[in-house]
Amino acid sequence: MQNNQEQPLYIYTYACTGDEESLCGMELRCLFGREIPAAIFGSGTQVEVSRSPFIKERIDVMYSGDRLEDIYKQTEQVEVEGQTFKVIFVKTNDLSPEEKIEYDERRAIEREIGLRIEGEADVNHPERVYGIVTLGGRWYFGVYHKNKATWFRQMNKPRSYSIALSTRVARAAVNMAVPHPEGVRAIDPCCGIGTVMVEALSMGIDIVGRDINPQIAAGARTNIAHFGFTSVVTLGDIADIQEHYDVAIVDMPYNLYSRITPEEQLAILVHTRRIADRAVIVAIEAVDEMIAEAGFAIIDRCVAKKGAFSRHLMLCE
Repeated sequence: MQNNQEQPLYIYTYACTGDEESLCGMELRCLFGREIPAAIFGSGTQVEVSRSPFIKERIDVMYSGDRLEDIYKQTEQVEVEGQTFKVIFVKTNDLSPEEKIEYDERRAIEREIGLRIEGEADVNHPERVYGIVTLGGRWYFGVYHKNKATWFRQMNKPRSYSIALSTRVARAAVNMAVPHPEGVRAIDPCCGIGTVMVEALSMGIDIVGRDINPQIAAGARTNIAHFGFTSVVTLGDIADIQEHYDVAIVDMPYNLYSRITPEEQLAILVHTRRIADRAVIVAIEAVDEMIAEAGFAIIDRCVAKKGAFSRHLMLCE
């Protein structure tokens, strides 16, 4: 039958390493508003797949059915409007090992659907891509979107230092802080070399930065400009910020290259609470008591691991 749900249905798949499970799980909860229990899932929420370092692909469902034959019949209605097309069988599914669909059968299903669509197929450079997938005992067909992994280019910055957040962690933190960017004003008040800012700007998020170290702030400006983005990075202490923002992303100073006292760490959190209604706090240890003392409540959290080094990410309101 055709997809006649009140909300459009989207099918997503994702993948992460064992060290990334906690980080990935929290990003997905923030983007979709619920726990995501499996590597393939359906949602009424549309998320641009290339925003996430973990989402692999999305199908915008056009047709669904209990049997493949239902999909075959419905795809005869597809109009490609003179454009070339390709059909992809999404390998990730929730089938049991006994029901697994092997390579040859997947290709046969793609060909069968392709033959029923009136138009020119092009497996190498199609103008339109469609996907077919099975989930929850049903079949789904629709427009296919693959994650372009655009953040890879942002991994190589002109300015860098060893304790900066990785691009993947920074990107996930931005998605946690700003799952719905429209109309949101964000700030990174301890922006360092601008890793978080670059990721936010690459997603079209309105964000500004600040840092107390003039050389580091200059490095952030260099990195932002290098990737063709535009934003403001001011020099100064978080205590001097007067404007109010919807959300702040704060990568707390780590006491690795410069000394910072617990009192100074608390002051950063207090001022974060003063200038923003919502925050993602990144720290090398859980700072629950400080966060509570600053007036925030932790509403979600995760741990991002990289070898023996861990970072705690805490979403606060």
